[in-house]
Amino acid sequence: MSERPAYDLLLRGGHVIDPASGLDGTYDVAVRGGKIAAVEANILPSSAIEVTDVTGKLVLPGLIDTHAHVYQYVTGRFGMNPDLVGVQSGVTTLVDQGGPSCMTLPGFRHFIAEPAKSRVLAFLSAYLVGGLEGHYYPNLYSPDCVDIDATVKSALANLDIVRGIKAHAEIGGFARWGIRVIEMSAEIGKRTGLPVYVHFGQLWGLPESGTNGEDVDTILERVIPLLKEGDILAHPFTRHPGGFVNRAGEVHPVIQAALDRGLKVDVGHGSHFSYRLAKKAIAAGIVPNTLGADIHGYNTHIPAPAGTPDKHDDEENHPFLGQARFSLVQAMSSMMALGLSLEQVVPMVTSNPATVLDRASEIGALKVGMEADVTVLNDLRGRFKLIDNEKTEVIAERLLQPAFCLRAGQRFDAISVVLPEAVAA
Repeated sequence: MSERPAYDLLLRGGHVIDPASGLDGTYDVAVRGGKIAAVEANILPSSAIEVTDVTGKLVLPGLIDTHAHVYQYVTGRFGMNPDLVGVQSGVTTLVDQGGPSCMTLPGFRHFIAEPAKSRVLAFLSAYLVGGLEGHYYPNLYSPDCVDIDATVKSALANLDIVRGIKAHAEIGGFARWGIRVIEMSAEIGKRTGLPVYVHFGQLWGLPESGTNGEDVDTILERVIPLLKEGDILAHPFTRHPGGFVNRAGEVHPVIQAALDRGLKVDVGHGSHFSYRLAKKAIAAGIVPNTLGADIHGYNTHIPAPAGTPDKHDDEENHPFLGQARFSLVQAMSSMMALGLSLEQVVPMVTSNPATVLDRASEIGALKVGMEADVTVLNDLRGRFKLIDNEKTEVIAERLLQPAFCLRAGQRFDAISVVLPEAVAA
């Protein structure tokens, strides 16, 4: 009687890049019992029940999307199906940014995180209402709608899925309430020991009274002193007022000082991403730590839930110029088109977010004994057109597209309807 093969699955001949393990070269990856069993230069094909040839493809630790919106239905058009933007898009771990609150986290756990095939974590909203369609209802995001004690209690009781706190620092809120919400959010972060993820760039429209003496270009310099090491500055490349580049076209001098004292930067790509401003920030030495896709129902063709408002004054700021398809992998290509190398981008979606989430022993690497979360990408060469909502085009000579992923050893092909197709330049 012949012995059972040592491995369930062998991914053979791919270009493995695993920053956490220091691997960058041609390796075979073996899986047994849903875990990484071996990563070696040559593993005998006969040692595995199933062999998949991935020659010419990139084999990475399962991708981690640090900016997702997957509280489906509860957050209206924002909430995507987690597996649509997760495993069906080549992404094994999703971090929902501010969908659940202390009031709605139990529902998020039961109806979203537990049934999903993707691993789903969350940054808990600082606001009692969570991530509702706030650009319609800004008054729900006032200081009166923040409960520090309740949010701290909820976060600390659910640290298996709550890995941070979500807040906003933008001119629409500052014009209404000043800096108080951020002060309260920072207090939640300090009391929980979790990172605070701060949205920069205008989100809400101004009140009828205007800015009420607030200056959008001073928000960053006023907020950063309230934040602690490990807190996250989001949307650095937004085309809306209040991002890393001020109205004079200059990168805020406070950014580098913030990075020097341990604050982090997450791209939070989304539909307000600007190639024009990203080029300026990167030229000034601002290289993000992590990369989130920020896909939601306002920048895809996913049908809106019945009864969702049809139109908003600011809605032209959301769709992707008729493409309305996007993915975390496309965001990786976007970064490379801006001049960053593949070796700089891969840590943004693997080892770096794993560290930010305090889960480096569980995700973000291809280490023996860890769950077999693996992403396999096609690596296309040529000239491909990418475009942002300012209608700025860039040419990518290298375009990444997901082929499939393994989540705890289970294969999921990249079949999501939101995945963009290659557009030749």
